[in-house]
Amino acid sequence: MAGRIRDEDVKAVRDAVPIDAVVAEYLQLRNAGGGNLKGLCPFHDEKSPSFQVSPSKGLYHCFGCGEGGDTLAFVMKLDHLSFTEAVERLAAQAGITLRYEEGSHVPGRQQGERIRLVEAHRAAAAFYQEQLGSAEAEIGRQFLAARGFDQAAAEHFGVGYAPAGWDHLVRFLRGKGFTDKELIVAGLASESRRGGAIDRFRGRLIWPIRDITGEVIGFGARKLREDDQGPKYLNTAETPLYHKSQVLYGIDLAKKEIARTGRAVVVEGYTDVMACHLAGVTTAIATCGTSFGGDHIKILRRLLMDDATAEVVFTFDGDEAGQKAALRAFEDDQKFAAETSIAITPGGMDPCELRLAEGDAAVQRLIDGRSPLFAFALRSIVSRYNLDTDEGRVAAVDAAVPVVAAIKNQALRDRYAIRLVGMAGIASQAEEQSMIRRVRAMARARAGGGGRPDPVRPQRGGSYGPPQGQGGAQQAPAGPRGPRLDLRSPAHRVERELLKLALQYPQLVSPAFDAYGEDEFTGPPYAEVRRVIEAAGGVERADAEYLVRVREAAPDDTVRMMVTELAVEPVMHKVPEIYAGEVLVRVRMNAVERRVGQVHAAHARLAAQGMPADAPEMTAVQGELWALQQYGQRLRVQGAAAL
Repeated sequence: MAGRIRDEDVKAVRDAVPIDAVVAEYLQLRNAGGGNLKGLCPFHDEKSPSFQVSPSKGLYHCFGCGEGGDTLAFVMKLDHLSFTEAVERLAAQAGITLRYEEGSHVPGRQQGERIRLVEAHRAAAAFYQEQLGSAEAEIGRQFLAARGFDQAAAEHFGVGYAPAGWDHLVRFLRGKGFTDKELIVAGLASESRRGGAIDRFRGRLIWPIRDITGEVIGFGARKLREDDQGPKYLNTAETPLYHKSQVLYGIDLAKKEIARTGRAVVVEGYTDVMACHLAGVTTAIATCGTSFGGDHIKILRRLLMDDATAEVVFTFDGDEAGQKAALRAFEDDQKFAAETSIAITPGGMDPCELRLAEGDAAVQRLIDGRSPLFAFALRSIVSRYNLDTDEGRVAAVDAAVPVVAAIKNQALRDRYAIRLVGMAGIASQAEEQSMIRRVRAMARARAGGGGRPDPVRPQRGGSYGPPQGQGGAQQAPAGPRGPRLDLRSPAHRVERELLKLALQYPQLVSPAFDAYGEDEFTGPPYAEVRRVIEAAGGVERADAEYLVRVREAAPDDTVRMMVTELAVEPVMHKVPEIYAGEVLVRVRMNAVERRVGQVHAAHARLAAQGMPADAPEMTAVQGELWALQQYGQRLRVQGAAAL
């Protein structure tokens, strides 16, 4: 195993790679105010963004599921990396050479497995791309040219060629220091009958498949020769890097335009993605050897931000198989806040064939001529029935009503209810009104639990979390929880605000905050955070590494999560410089009032026991009460100057 990475190198990596730049590789971020950014959480499903990033703090936190941490924690969690692998990946991006405790750069084979597999794929992609220029690859170049793709297009998409021999790639990668075991695990090679490694892809045109960050994680290979007995397309098998249900070809090239335009175009193959991009439809993506499903939806939702004005356009051939694929896509419509549309290619042509036959403008017209997916689904359902008979018309309506009831926009739902009456051939004003009532009733039943209910958001008072209104997240997966906080309590709210100021603006509450005791925080989790701030040196020692020290001082993940949450959640005032003094006074005033109540109770107990007014115990109680009352008066009159 590799030695421990030096602390100063880990710090250099944290400082060199901004957290917002890393997170933006995976999801769209928008301004959340207060210098923070927000987006849809990549760790759980939610309908409105509760995931916040604080670039100035280098932290993220989801107020829906509680996940939070720094840049390294984000990469570790989302890409399933170890700490060392996450540091190595970000260091490579930043061009930082890491040093290990042994005193030398770690040998390649000692790096984390995932990093090694990524490097092997990167080297393989370069090898295949270079091979496309070889004499043997002439058949591959002809294939591309016949589909309208020149050398520049091939280079833009990284298209390559796998030589027909048994072990060209294996020998090349062995020379780069990779073992046969690594190549087999990566899916780049297969185990031969003799126990060695042989190339998985041979004599085929190769498309590199990249994840959303642009790393090559697999390949798609197209058969070129008649004597190739394999399938037309052969993709990388499931590996630690490559999971076909979670991959969208072209997402690395399309993600910025998808986020900018609020539109994604889903096509069926690699050449279709190429044709669309070259024709100006640069939001095109495709699945890799599997149908469009739930994991693909999650990727798109993070880019589209579930904006109701966003759109997902599916392109399918007009044949029966294409219609079935479109109806499968419609089943997932409710998983998008975005509208879903369909573009049917003319004459059974796919976008690549359409571009070749009619040019780039035809591809643009195809997308511009899209129609709502539920309209297509409605027509497809009704067309299955014999509308010349009463029985057929009734059956068609019964089958189509659930489709109409599923439309999210109520006004549009009513219009399609009327359209359904016309499509079924039973149009009349009475039938239209009856259909509207029927569709509305079914929609209400679904919303009220007659259909699949939405998860219920947990009450904030029962666990760590921000005040009500911090986001509309769905129920989060179970995670570490702390003692109960009543966030309707004014005392708990103001304690939360003071801790947020102490973590985000330590200079505004210094040095007064360091004199506050744990007993001034009535919420047990808040008292724990106060304790770790003190353990990290207090606010007076706040510097560039202050938050790192506070998080490291946390005794467990629950407290660390709370620190991260408070460091990211915006303070409830636009001018923290004014607000800080007010909050300091309110927390101290609450503590004084609680102590006054305790002293009054002690005085009452002594009096009930018959204690004389001049007894030392009574004198001490009365003296403390007088001092507290005087201090409280100074706080009310002088504010922060009395602290």
